[in-house]
Amino acid sequence: MELFLTFGIVGLSTAAVYAVIGSGLVLTYTTTGVFNFGHGAAGMLAAFTYWQLTVGWGWPVPPALVVVLGVLAPAFGLFVERVVLRPVQDLGEAERLVMTVALLSGSIALARWVWDPNEPRPLPAFFADRPPLRIGPAVVTWHQATTMVVAVVVAAGLWVLLYRTRPGAEMRATVDDRALAGLTGADPLRANRFAWILGTQLAAVGGILIAPTVALDASQLSLLIVSAYTAAVFGRLRSLPLTFVGAVVVGCMESYLTGYLPQNPYLPGLRLAAPALLLILALLVFPHGRLRGRDRRLVRVPLPTMRGTWVFAGVVVLFGMVMATVLGEADLITYGPIFSLGVVALSFVPLAGYAGQISLCQLSMAGIGAVVWGHLGAHGNPAALLGAVAVAGLVGALVAVPALRLSGVYLALGTAAFAVVLDRWVFTLPSFDLWGIRIALFDQGSVAMNGPWLFGWHLDSGQELMVLAALCLALASLGVAALRRGRAGRRLIALRDSEAAYATLGGKPLTARVAVFALSAGIAGLGGALYGMQQRSITAEQFTFVAGLPLFLVAVIGGLGAVGTGLFTGTAYVWPLNALVVVAPWTQNLVALLPSLAGIGLGRDPDGIVTRFRRQWAPLGRDRAALTALAAGLAALWLLRLTDVIGGWALFLGALALALVTRAWADARGRAEPEVPVEWWGVRRPWQARDEEVMDRVIAGG
Repeated sequence: MELFLTFGIVGLSTAAVYAVIGSGLVLTYTTTGVFNFGHGAAGMLAAFTYWQLTVGWGWPVPPALVVVLGVLAPAFGLFVERVVLRPVQDLGEAERLVMTVALLSGSIALARWVWDPNEPRPLPAFFADRPPLRIGPAVVTWHQATTMVVAVVVAAGLWVLLYRTRPGAEMRATVDDRALAGLTGADPLRANRFAWILGTQLAAVGGILIAPTVALDASQLSLLIVSAYTAAVFGRLRSLPLTFVGAVVVGCMESYLTGYLPQNPYLPGLRLAAPALLLILALLVFPHGRLRGRDRRLVRVPLPTMRGTWVFAGVVVLFGMVMATVLGEADLITYGPIFSLGVVALSFVPLAGYAGQISLCQLSMAGIGAVVWGHLGAHGNPAALLGAVAVAGLVGALVAVPALRLSGVYLALGTAAFAVVLDRWVFTLPSFDLWGIRIALFDQGSVAMNGPWLFGWHLDSGQELMVLAALCLALASLGVAALRRGRAGRRLIALRDSEAAYATLGGKPLTARVAVFALSAGIAGLGGALYGMQQRSITAEQFTFVAGLPLFLVAVIGGLGAVGTGLFTGTAYVWPLNALVVVAPWTQNLVALLPSLAGIGLGRDPDGIVTRFRRQWAPLGRDRAALTALAAGLAALWLLRLTDVIGGWALFLGALALALVTRAWADARGRAEPEVPVEWWGVRRPWQARDEEVMDRVIAGG
């Protein structure tokens, strides 16, 4: 009984922290309509700053708390409200979600930059020098008692603020109808600003309270928010009392699993993954009403031409061949993932771009594909590559089944929780037998990877694997483009636009969602297998939830509806980041921040950069003379590099300069040609693929 009470008190102390953090999350969502994935990162930064002031610089605790909670946390909340989220407040739910994901990823990268993750940073508990309190046979430390008292004070204060004061009523009113709230004399901007400040302060309080009991690690502290997510979902993102009940459930579950979970090599990860599993269960069991502040902004999905897509696929393969011939073996390992990670990024296009289903576990699907290839393809059997695609697709379909009743923020939460379960438990499992079949994942270590045998040829060198990855990316891009142009693609877009209308017209939403999840996961599994081949060996740390966030952000920047997003994401994610570190090693930490900074700056554009690039470079593609000159110039530069006349940087800079010059030339030639009236298109000048859309608009307007 004494042990039961001891673990119960530890659980209630942890639950108090989750309640404080979860209440801040509910406060922000209830008053602004924004679900903040970066909420836990704010608490993490506060905990690190508090450690720096008290332990690192020797400040007394009271002034350190005043600076962190009274100055830095409000300033951070103001920054998030003013710089990150206010510009996208009137945009869709997806754009706001991307901003908070960028905030989470960027905060982790910033903390790792400022505080070396390899250095331990123990943080003393509050009132550690005082003797503990005794409640019967159980012992309560002053830190635990302080945590529980703070939680009670926060609960009472928030209830009074939201339901017994005019500022609280203003905050709740602005999310439902900002214009109507303004007519009553409320100031929506002021209400949102106050909500972000208070929510950030609550996250900071929770981070400081829990830091003495866990390792001061950026990822671990940021992902403690998963437990707070679970508590908030218990309250259905709007009820503070139910949020506190959920926090008690989560905290006590973690504590009792620590004390009573059997000693078994397969179960230690279960305790770490338990909050994520409970989050998935809560999402499935509890009814979810209308998302507050939710709106749907339908973004046009580009329709690629098959001629243009074939040209693009050829460019991808040619690009891979050029890189394979000019890079050394070490550089091939560094820059080879351009194409394999490009395949993983391409998996977002049918799922998020066409069907509108937000998933944050695509890199985890890639990890499944990599593991399957590592074990089944150990001898290079190419059929194992199909097995990697099939197994990842099957897992994607299984993820889709419980996610069928989720959408928007809830779906993002569910897929994030699934990724965390894989990170903390499934990928850490040792080998085991299932129905007589030996199942081996990472087996608590690394998995060696080999290339495949194709037509009696073992593809195992860096050059061969890079060309193989480029060819797979080209074929996958052709397949995704064909899907968009076909009936299935139009059905997915109709499902995204209106699920009810889609079902009314005879569609099967459940079947379509399972199919697109399976397809997307299969593509990601293919990319993961190719990535593993190029890296020679893989570990579970390469496929974590946190590692997948920058890839998601770069894909969003490229544009989730564009087929070229795969190549753009792989190139933008791998090439500049590694090249900058080679040229200026001191930029290594800054480089880790770039995807998040770019996501905050460019993620608000729903069309993405790829569509913009396509419009800007279209004149060059239509000008045969300029295109021929560009091809000849690039071939000459390639030949000079193969004969070692020029170096790799000269090749890159020369190709870039040549492309810009020929594009400018094509633009000038296009402007010099006289404008042909619409009625003479196809007579006085060749008919172009984009003319049909323009003609339709002219006829509709006339």
